[in-house]
Amino acid sequence: MKKFLKMSLVLIVSVVLVLSSGCTKKAANEAGSNRLEEIISRGYIEVVTEPYFAPNEFIDPSKSGSEQYVGSDIELAKYIAEKLGVELKIVPLEFTAVLSSITEGKYDLAVSALAYTPARAEAMIMSKGYYFAENAPGYGLLIRKEDTDKIRNAEDLADKTVVAQSGSLQELFVNEQIPEYKEFKRVSATTDGILMVEEKKADSCVVSIPMAQLYIDANTGSGLAIVENFEFEVDKELSGTRIGMPLGEDELAEKINEIIDEVVSSGQYEQWYEEYTEYAKKLGL
Repeated sequence: MKKFLKMSLVLIVSVVLVLSSGCTKKAANEAGSNRLEEIISRGYIEVVTEPYFAPNEFIDPSKSGSEQYVGSDIELAKYIAEKLGVELKIVPLEFTAVLSSITEGKYDLAVSALAYTPARAEAMIMSKGYYFAENAPGYGLLIRKEDTDKIRNAEDLADKTVVAQSGSLQELFVNEQIPEYKEFKRVSATTDGILMVEEKKADSCVVSIPMAQLYIDANTGSGLAIVENFEFEVDKELSGTRIGMPLGEDELAEKINEIIDEVVSSGQYEQWYEEYTEYAKKLGL
């Protein structure tokens, strides 16, 4: 009985805190303050990310709490918090929830290797690009080594099962650049799609080539390979990894773009990306 009362009390307190938080945000909005001012006033910024996309964001299992979330994007989030003079709170979510939470205004920023798409640009503010990978591979197809002679491009997937992360740029490639396929399966994380190919539950996964290569290098017995001499076409004018923000928060967007200009012009983000690529390799990701 005591345990039940204790659990009930915890639940009541949690509900009160949530309602209180909602009232505080509502009051701030009614007062006419913008999100940037709210962030500075409350003393912390909430950043959502899907921590399964090395080297941008991933988990170091040797650490705990918020310290377990590492990667080049996490360093960018830390830098943003530092420049604003506030605490950073990382909120890990599935990728589709990362997107919806920003469009609904639940959190301040989405820093999760976001690529530009027209649909996202209508649903949220997208920052300037901060990583362009101009001399690095883009997006391609992950397959089993045994199928290297059968799958050499998107046209070879007509009788195959394809998998991609739901809500991602990779899903857009499936819809727009794969002429025909037998079945298309959506997953919450690209790593799940990679495992499906490895376990023969799918024939090919649409992937970020550097991310997939990290997996192959760390799992030499996986029997996986990336299709050679094939990449999906990306509009260069819309390229670049970006930060997502709720619509209408122009002041916040302006400040974030200023910070992005700093880390891009100084080469700092590129340095973080290289650093965490090596970090991920050491963890065997």
